[in-house]
Amino acid sequence: MRKLIARHQTPALLIILLGLIAATTMLVEAEGYQVTLTEMFIRIVAVVGLYVFIGNSGIISFGQIGFMCIGAYAAAWATAEPAFKSIMLPGLPALLREQQYPFLVAIGGAMLLPTLIALLLGLAIMRLSGTAASIATFAFLIIVNSVYSNWDSLTAGVSSIVGIPTVVGPWTAYLFAGFAILVGYLFQISRFGLMLRATRDDEVAARACAVKVVQVRLIAFLLSAALTGIAGGLYAQFLGILTVDPFYLGLTFITIAMLVVGGMFSLTGAVTGVVSVTAVVELLRVFERGFEVGGTTIALPQGSQEIGLGIVMALTLLFRPSGLAGGREVALIDEAPQSAVRKNTPLLDVRDTEAAQ
Repeated sequence: MRKLIARHQTPALLIILLGLIAATTMLVEAEGYQVTLTEMFIRIVAVVGLYVFIGNSGIISFGQIGFMCIGAYAAAWATAEPAFKSIMLPGLPALLREQQYPFLVAIGGAMLLPTLIALLLGLAIMRLSGTAASIATFAFLIIVNSVYSNWDSLTAGVSSIVGIPTVVGPWTAYLFAGFAILVGYLFQISRFGLMLRATRDDEVAARACAVKVVQVRLIAFLLSAALTGIAGGLYAQFLGILTVDPFYLGLTFITIAMLVVGGMFSLTGAVTGVVSVTAVVELLRVFERGFEVGGTTIALPQGSQEIGLGIVMALTLLFRPSGLAGGREVALIDEAPQSAVRKNTPLLDVRDTEAAQ
């Protein structure tokens, strides 16, 4: 029993720690604080989605926020007011244009549509590696932004989709963050996760061990798209208003920065990166607003958030190249020697090869 608990303690500890953070909303009722926590939990869903593919495959993908955009619009199509959709989104099928669906149906659509598009895209891109794959995913992000900015009859173009029910708060977002953590963990300990990390460490050796590289990459890509799509659906129903602008370079780089700061090779790193970067950005935001000291207002210049985030990334890469988590998973109980997730241990050893088969 102790061995079982030790092996699977990581997701439980992460969910409990996030639950303690969510519980602070009972003590701090300020609307700004609750908005910050809700956004943080939504970004945890997105960054864990990035980790599922980037962390396990070693391929930097710049296109995952494109799936978040697709998921957000899928949720908006399902939940926006029919009167608005009839006027501003006449190109929608009648099934969407004339109906307003509940929250879970919208989240299901936000998960399904990006997954289907990822399947079509991944069949081609997953045959690439390294820089070529990264550039291809970046091209996908550009295509998504261009299409959604100009397809007026379906997306309202550069105008906003309004009338989306704002049903996502801190606790709803927390539940989905916990779900994403469980999914990410179950994938990384599965045979597909083990085989994918084997391709990350040594693709030639992995192929020699009969690992189907394209297949395992595609599975991770689809799962990543599903999670980031869910994050997009939550984001749309958190704001209540939707435009394509947020789902581009700014959000792409900050989510990748969160993954890098925390450590892209562990689930704990993905969660730690979101929490730590959110804390730094919010602290700098407070200093940008300024505070009174002896009748004098002291404030940082505008843009300090971006400068601070850049400094944090530079310091992390300088002193902790593997991220704040150091490639390790959070643990209170010592894991058994045959743990599936270990630091600096080759993944293509006898135990992992047996598990993959």
